[in-house]
Amino acid sequence: MIQNKKLSKFLLEERIRQGIGTLSEKTLHYTLKNYLEPRQEYQEVKIGKFIADIYNEHGIIEIQTRSFNLLRRKLETFLQKEMVTVVYPMDGTKWLSWIDLETGEVSKRRKSPKKGNYNDAFYELYKIKSFLNHPNLKIYILKLEIEEYRNLDGYSKNKKKGSSRFDRIPIQIEDSWLISSIEDYKKILPTTLPITFTSNDYARCSNIALKRAQLALNILTEVGAVKRVGMKGKSILYERIY
Repeated sequence: MIQNKKLSKFLLEERIRQGIGTLSEKTLHYTLKNYLEPRQEYQEVKIGKFIADIYNEHGIIEIQTRSFNLLRRKLETFLQKEMVTVVYPMDGTKWLSWIDLETGEVSKRRKSPKKGNYNDAFYELYKIKSFLNHPNLKIYILKLEIEEYRNLDGYSKNKKKGSSRFDRIPIQIEDSWLISSIEDYKKILPTTLPITFTSNDYARCSNIALKRAQLALNILTEVGAVKRVGMKGKSILYERIY
């Protein structure tokens, strides 16, 4: 569906064509929509009571940057009619710049120490958990190099904690994960997991926080990639499903 190549040239061309500052939607969503489907007649298509981001020969494509709970009503309608691909762009490498709201000055960008992990996507997938086994649903996760601009309007002394995000600009696609079957979910299971494992084992092997691991295993159990096989003290024991 999409090739791993730089988005920056595409974004620049679009901004020149449209005019900087004229976009009514956030840059990340706008850029991916036009990148995935440059033909305007296949964008913003009405299907029933809802508007699909893209409706073309591949089916319906919805780009959702967050708040997957807002997709539920759309999915109830769309999945009855067509194959639906939900595209979720997530941060890989991230560059941060800060905007001083008083002066308009933008700081020099710096590289965030945080690196995106595919397990982070389960936070959003949990919100559409009941749809994940539907045969007409695909999830397409894009790990992007991102430039993020944040407003200096937070509550801390340096105004960074609790700050609001102004915009995210994609630079390039670093990696992708297409989920269209149980086998695709299984690909995220670390090879270092023991035969039976707990959420603590999963967190350690995946290099994520325990809460993220528990959420991931909740989804992986729901879709049939792992199963619960017992208890180890107060912890649930899991096992891969082959």
